[in-house]
Amino acid sequence: MNKKIGIIGAMDVEINTLCSLMESSGKMVSEKAGGLLFNEGVISGIPAVVVKSGVGKVNAALCAQRLILQYGVTHIINTGIAGAVAHGLGIFDMVVSTDAVYHDMDATGFGYKPAQIPQMDVSAFPADSEMIEAAEKAFASTPAEKNHKMIKGRVASGDQFISDHTVKQHILEICCPACVEMEGSAVAHACWMNNTPYVILRCISDMADDGHEQTYSFNEKDAAEESASVVIEMLKYL
Repeated sequence: MNKKIGIIGAMDVEINTLCSLMESSGKMVSEKAGGLLFNEGVISGIPAVVVKSGVGKVNAALCAQRLILQYGVTHIINTGIAGAVAHGLGIFDMVVSTDAVYHDMDATGFGYKPAQIPQMDVSAFPADSEMIEAAEKAFASTPAEKNHKMIKGRVASGDQFISDHTVKQHILEICCPACVEMEGSAVAHACWMNNTPYVILRCISDMADDGHEQTYSFNEKDAAEESASVVIEMLKYL
């Protein structure tokens, strides 16, 4: 199977390193579609399309759908930053998704469990095992491996910037994720519906806790670049 990898970041800072790498080869082609700029080229010898989706679940899902249907990608990687939830995670540690859920899905008034999507058989969208393994191998080959760790775990997404201890604890209780962010589960949902393998990579920028906004801003660029560096290595193992 000839692979073509779609790579989604929500913000410029999450894709700049990847686009610069493709651009340096002199063969990157950029095209606007659906209000987004799709950058097509080669990374680590693999055809790739890199795109900034914008922040939030709807933006991410629309982006993933267009990558699959218009650009014909065979796999999708969602790269970027997140807030830590799992015990023991620290700044610049990494999470590779085992599955993804919506922490803000709440139909409990109709008898559904928290985070359960009404009338769907699946609410936790499983990531691709081969892509998870490739991410682990990639992380082990980067300099970050000496001072930080990567764990496998659930990614929880919602249209909320989590910065409150009480909210963080509630999310931990209802769906037990490793980290929280705002796009990954929507990418996972679109991939599931289209039978497209995916994985989410997140470098921890903050602790998703009281007063963490300053920590997030301080670490945003470095954490995003760390995630991108793992994506670059990861493509060598796919």
